[in-house]
Amino acid sequence: MNQDFQSCMEACSNCAVICDMCSSACLKEDDVKMMARCIELDIDCAQICRMAAAFMARGSDHAAELCRVCAQVCRACGEECKKHSADHCQRCAEACLACAEQCEKMAA
Repeated sequence: MNQDFQSCMEACSNCAVICDMCSSACLKEDDVKMMARCIELDIDCAQICRMAAAFMARGSDHAAELCRVCAQVCRACGEECKKHSADHCQRCAEACLACAEQCEKMAA
């Protein structure tokens, strides 16, 4: 497996875990309603990251296409998380944007 594949799978796996932690932490915030979009995107992002990593691990012919979509979801999640000052959201934004970059390389 080439290094780009490995780096992207690691970025996806890391992003999925951090998105799970962020959505869980968002549910504990005082104003959960304000965090609704963040939580939705965290869940979407975690799921597509896990799926993209699995497709890459299997060497699927559809991995690049899935990475393209994954990058879009990661960017959306990262941009939403950046809007919130909570540490967990800032860490999530960083992981999402890093993952988006890796996925964009894979999709190219």
